[in-house]
Formats: sequence, structure tokens, C-alpha cells
Amino acid sequence: ADAARGCSCSGKIREKRPIPLSISTKLCDNKGSNPKPKGELQLKAAKGTSPENLHYLKMLAKQYPNVQAASTEIINLQAILNLPKGTEHFISDVHGEYEAFQHILNSASGVVREKIDDLFGSSVSRADRDQLATLIYYPRDKLEEIARETEDMREWYRITFHRLIEVCRLVSSKYTRSKVRKAMPQEYAYIIDEMLHTHYEDSDKRDYYENIINTIIDIDRASNFLIEMCELIKRMAVDHLHLVGDIFDRGPGADVILDSLMDYHSVDIQWGNHDILWMGAASGSRTLVATVLANSLRYNNLDVIETGYGISLRPLSVFADEVYRDSDVKQFAVKIASEEEAHYTEKGKLQLARMHKAITILLFKLEGQKILRNPGFGMEDRLLLDKIDYERKTVNINGTDYPLEDTDFPTVDPKDPYALTQEEDQLINQLTRSFLHSEKLQRHVRFLYSKGSIYRVFNGNLLFHGCIPMTEDGQLMSFSIGCKNLSGKEFLDYCDLTARRAYYSKPGSKEREFGMDFLWFLWAGRNSPIFGRDRMTTFERRLIKDEDTWTEPKNAYYHYYNDPAVCDDLLRQFGLEGPHCHIINGHVPVKSKKGESPIKGGGKLLVIDGGFCKAYQKTTGIAGYTLIYNSACLRLVSHQPFGGRDNAIRGNQDIASTSVIFERMEHRMKIAETDVGRQLQEQIRDLMDLLAAFRSGAIVEDHKE
Repeated sequence: ADAARGCSCSGKIREKRPIPLSISTKLCDNKGSNPKPKGELQLKAAKGTSPENLHYLKMLAKQYPNVQAASTEIINLQAILNLPKGTEHFISDVHGEYEAFQHILNSASGVVREKIDDLFGSSVSRADRDQLATLIYYPRDKLEEIARETEDMREWYRITFHRLIEVCRLVSSKYTRSKVRKAMPQEYAYIIDEMLHTHYEDSDKRDYYENIINTIIDIDRASNFLIEMCELIKRMAVDHLHLVGDIFDRGPGADVILDSLMDYHSVDIQWGNHDILWMGAASGSRTLVATVLANSLRYNNLDVIETGYGISLRPLSVFADEVYRDSDVKQFAVKIASEEEAHYTEKGKLQLARMHKAITILLFKLEGQKILRNPGFGMEDRLLLDKIDYERKTVNINGTDYPLEDTDFPTVDPKDPYALTQEEDQLINQLTRSFLHSEKLQRHVRFLYSKGSIYRVFNGNLLFHGCIPMTEDGQLMSFSIGCKNLSGKEFLDYCDLTARRAYYSKPGSKEREFGMDFLWFLWAGRNSPIFGRDRMTTFERRLIKDEDTWTEPKNAYYHYYNDPAVCDDLLRQFGLEGPHCHIINGHVPVKSKKGESPIKGGGKLLVIDGGFCKAYQKTTGIAGYTLIYNSACLRLVSHQPFGGRDNAIRGNQDIASTSVIFERMEHRMKIAETDVGRQLQEQIRDLMDLLAAFRSGAIVEDHKE
């Protein structure tokens, strides 16, 4: 009952069987459904009091012991069904850029500022509206600044409390009073509830309202109350958050982002390739540990490893200084941002390059072992260490010899190139233990497994990070990797299960070992549904000058997703059909400055790569897209690069964003037309069965107090 009254959208709706809706909808009706006219509830028993149902009804009667209790709950649930659908917020590809992510989250991609302008656009100055928005986004920091600059804080508090209550009243208007109360901070729930539902035009109520505000200020609880009010507004602005993959890598604060997500009220995650990478490292995959370290060194992004997760890189540093001291490492120079260049000496840069080369060569060996161990991956052409001609300093790739920029590999035995030296074996084992024993990393990865999945079907939308692999002739690509000829949805379901076995199966078991190999396939395997490319050319990028060898051809999906018919066929695989059903993708940045649109397949598919990663912004021209889906429409929001948290707080600078209504609903969408609404209607049908059982005498009512 509590979950129903709260209307949480966090429940996983994965079944695809048709469920007859009792309230009409034009939104993604299942085939064969026969909805009744809008607002008409089918108040009749669904299963009756058959013997197989009676046991369940007796259990239900413990919660609703009589006709009155069951009837009251039916009325409550039916009232909830007629409320507007909550707002969903879609974000993707945040890549560790925690400041930009936090700002987008705080502002709900502009929803909070929109509400402020709706309320005060004609009565409050632009500067004051800017300040109010920043206060809601960063209440603690902004309040400290205002307190230093404001002479009469009492008057400021009085005015600001009135404004915050108005904003809170507006963003919470679509929810039940019960749900809003549950979201309130416990210590202020009664006070906030009273203020939200006080009619200020009534003179008696006005005095009551003002007395509450004055008392809060008098007892020195104004700052605490204000902070809690701002947090409640942000909580009410968005009902559910979807993060469509790639939390990790590039930026410095993936751990900070995950801490925020763990505190968020309602969220789901579709795993991206960079998430799978870290999940594999946390599961104990030596190959993926080496990959995480090689990537982090390449982009000089070590803070998240050393500071965020407490993993020491000293063993790698010592090994690199000993084994690669006299080695040529110029091809492995790390990328250091211009603003950080002054913090590094030439000696420090040299040490990072040695570490990068040491772990990269070790990675090439481990990847080769994995490919040899799993012929089903079909990646033998990526075995390149054994194709090196050290005398000619070339490598043969698919029958063509390419000159190598570096062949100084002191740990590689040309006769057995994929064998680790004893020192390398000890090193990678020690580093892997550090990943396994990082309590914070393990906590974050458990969260990713509990809230995440390969894909998600939610309120008529199919969410996944990468692709549904397709062949060049437009057919679904079939895989036989620990399975037999699976494609489309069936293969994605298999990927999800196998990814979980990598973490949850018994250490040392065949299921866990294959699961870890499979996570590497998802990260870099040919046409993996999360990677979505033919090959990952790390070897070529590090060692071959010819950039033609660096290309990583995309799966045919990225061509065919421009075809509305293909998108419709893919949606039908997942039980979705109708004018307002969409595929929502991340993974591939949209090159806006070249005129590329995030809308594909005639409006059936949306690419919302967040573009948070600064390295991609030169290519895209913007900082990417987010998506807002409320009861009236879907809106794509494009963002300019974020100027930084300090600038946002001190200068009240918001992210410059442009919101475009992508699709309008025929009518304001109600909870009855959502996945949660379907669950509530099933509960109503069960309660109707219980009423029938009470009235027939099959179950005896309990009227005890």
C-alpha cells in the first residue's frame, strides 16, 4: 500500500505479456488490448475465489482484513491512477564529469528554472530569479555566500521562504499528498505540509503562516530548514532518473557521481561499455583491471583510482621504473590537460609514460590469452603480438605489413608473446587484489548490478546504451558465445545474465571465469551490443602511425536505425508498439556542429549521449543532450559546456540550454497509462477478488481494532 500511494516508478517491469488496460490510452497499447473509454474502471473480480487463488487472497486479507479496508485501498489506488504521470529525466555518458552531472541533476535539465520563471517571471527580477535557482541547486554553498553579503538576513529569509514554498507547491502539485509527505524531511514534515496547504489569502491563515516562518527564524533553524526545502524541490521536480550508461572514465569523479546516484530517490542504469569495464575489474578480471589502468594512465585520470577508491599504484610504478627504465616510451606519453601541465615535471611525465607502457604491454598479452581461450569470440585477427617482425619492425595485420613506431618490449618473448613474465604475473595479481578489496568500489559495483541492466523497458521506451547488433543486410546478428544462435532481445537477456554471473558466481567456478571473459567481450568484443564496433584498435593507435589502421567500424545498427520500419521492428521485439514508443540510446556523440540530429528513425529513436566528456565537445560542438518526459510531452534539451561549480555558485551561472518539445501527447498522460499504473490496476483487481471472497463468505472478515 505504501509503494502504491507513493507511485514510485523504480519497480522493474520486465514482463512482456499483454495486460488489458482499464483506462484508455493511445500510448503503446499492446496488440489485442481493448481499452474502455477514458476514466472508466473495470471494477470486477479478475480471478474469483478459485482454490488456487484463495491461498493468495488469505495472505492479502492479513493486510486488508475486511471489506472497509479493501474498499478504502481500491478508492485510494483508483485516485492515484488519475494523477498525471511523474517526470522522467534521461541522462547518458557522463564519463566522470561530476560537476556538470551534478548541475544537470540539480537543475533537472532546466525544469527547476522553468518553474521559477513560470511563477515569478513577471514579478521578480532576473537577477533574483537567478539567485533563487542557484540557491535551490547548491543550497549550502549559496547560503554561505548570501549570509556574507546580506545585512538583514531575517528579511531575506522571510522573502525566500515564501518563494521556496511557492516553487515547492508547484513541483509537487501532480503528486498525492501522501507521496509528498513521504519525501519530506521527517523533522520538518508537519511544518512543510502545513505551509504547502495554507491558503495565504485567508487573513487568519496568513498570520498562522507568518508565525511559522518567524518561529523558524527565531529559533535559529532557518538555514537548516531552507536547505531541506531546496532538497525537497529537487526531489519533487523529477520522479525518476534514467542513466543510459557510461558513468566511468575520462573525467575525475565517477565515484562522486555514484555516491550521488546511491542517494537519489529513484533511478535505473543501463550499463555502458565503460561501466562494464569497471564492473569486470571489480569482479576480479585481470584483463579488465589492466584495461582500467591503461585507460586511466592514457588520460592521466588517476585520482578516481588512488583517491576515489584507495587503490595504490605504487607496485606498477616500481615495476615500470625497474623494467622499462631504459625503454623507449615516447609512444606512451600520457595526455595531460593544458591547465595541469605546470604541475608535472619532465621526470613525472616520464614515470607516467613508463607505467602506461608497462600496463599496456601486459594488457596486450592478457587480451591475447582471452582470445585464445575463447574461440567463440571470433577475434583471432586481433592477435597481433605474434605478428610482429622485430628485425623489420613491422606487424602484419590482415595480410598487410605496417611499420611500428616502437618494438622495444622487454617483457615480450617472441617465441611465446602472450606469456606473462613472473614479475608481470605477480604485479597484475597484486593490482587485481586491490580492486577486489576496495570497499568503496565494491559497494558502487553492487549498486550498478542492483540498479542496472543491459537494457530497460519503461513506460513505452526501450533504453540501452549501445546497439542491437545487426548484419550488413539488415538482419539481427546471431551469436554463439556460450550460447547457441541467440540474437536481438534473447541475446541481450543472455548478456545480462552472464554479466551477473561474473560477479555473483562462486570465485573460481567455471560460471564466474567465463562471466569475466564475457565482460571483456562486452567491453571490446566484435559487435558487442554495448561496444557496437568491429574492433578496438588500441594496439594500432599506440604503435602504428598510419591512422587508417585506427578506424573502428560501427555495427550496421548505426546505419539502419535511421529507418523508422527497423526501429518499429526492434521495438516490437521488446513488446512495444505505438506512436509514442521510442528507442533511447547513448554511446555515440551527436556531431551537432556538423548538422547531425539526435532524432533518428523518423522520431522513433533518440540519441542522448550527454557529451559531458570535454574531449568530445570539440567534435560535437555542444555538451550533448538530455531528455525530459513529463505527462504532456517529451523534450530534448541541448546543453553548452558547463563553466564549473564555483562559477555557478558565485555568479549564478546556469548551463546554457535549449529545450525543444520533440513530441506532444494527445492528452495529459496519467499514471494509469504507465508501467506503475498497470501494477496498480493489477492490485485493484486482486482487491476486487478479495472483496468478492469476503462477500461470498469464502474468507471471514476481521473487524478487530
